[in-house]
Amino acid sequence: MDLENGTVRYEEEYIINSRGLKLFTCKWIPMNEEPKGLIFICHGYAMECSISMNSTAIRLVKAGFAVYGIDYEGHGKSSGLQGYVTSFDNVVDDCSNFFTQICEKKENKKKMRFLLGESMGGAVLLLVHMKKPEYWDGAVLVAPMCKIADEMKPHPLVISVLTKLCNFIPTWKIIPSKDVIDAAFRRPEIREQIRANPYCYKGRPRLKTGNELLKTSMELEQRLNEVSLPFIVLHGGDDKVTDKAVSQQLYDVAASSDKTFKLYPGMWHGLLYGETPENIEIVFADIINWLNQRTESGNSRLERELKHQNDELSMSENKEQISS
Repeated sequence: MDLENGTVRYEEEYIINSRGLKLFTCKWIPMNEEPKGLIFICHGYAMECSISMNSTAIRLVKAGFAVYGIDYEGHGKSSGLQGYVTSFDNVVDDCSNFFTQICEKKENKKKMRFLLGESMGGAVLLLVHMKKPEYWDGAVLVAPMCKIADEMKPHPLVISVLTKLCNFIPTWKIIPSKDVIDAAFRRPEIREQIRANPYCYKGRPRLKTGNELLKTSMELEQRLNEVSLPFIVLHGGDDKVTDKAVSQQLYDVAASSDKTFKLYPGMWHGLLYGETPENIEIVFADIINWLNQRTESGNSRLERELKHQNDELSMSENKEQISS
């Protein structure tokens, strides 16, 4: 399917994961130019890629990138009980396997690889990076779920009871929570679009899902110092869903030598498509400028890999000369 007057090519495909589940994947690619880099989208909790992330992907393609998305198990058009995350590790593995498979294609070997994660997708992104710390060239973290904001969490006693119940009724929708859509997206028309999207989950969080999100965010908060890739983290000053203080903490403690933090006063959680048009322009100008600077400065990972291959080649040649 051609979008934007034939400048963007959009394609969909279903893949089967290692657990036999059918997962929905999609891609947006430039029609008339070779992409200067690959961007892999990690969407937020209860969201999906092909509809809600479409405007984001088109902006990035127009800036010269190829964009790939995958709906997690239990999300969007993928298999599984809607809104149900059996294991956060499974989500991370599915994303890592799909993204690396794209990167390893012959035509993509020399292209730069970026991850883009929104909200819960920010947590997925960081754990994908931690699986292969040297593999990725950079990350765009949009209001990442390194910690769930205190006002969105149930009382600690309630959490304790619900955690125990997880073993017996994992799929039940009994977690008391505020309406995330109302809290995340500033513009009422965007809230209505998301509510009308049949592929977005609108029910209360399921027990096991809530437990996995809480457990993962608590684990990540302790591991922020392990983040070593170049990144930009963006957060709204009035975000009521994820904690901006932990985005600051990520910036402060990450091992990365190349890191940027943008805090937008007055903006909400949904920076990519929930804000006013003027604010969205500001956010994307920062994202695309950051990506362009990284692609223009050369691919240091590729240079490192080539050097490593050359070193191994010369070592084997030396060994052959010595043995002969």
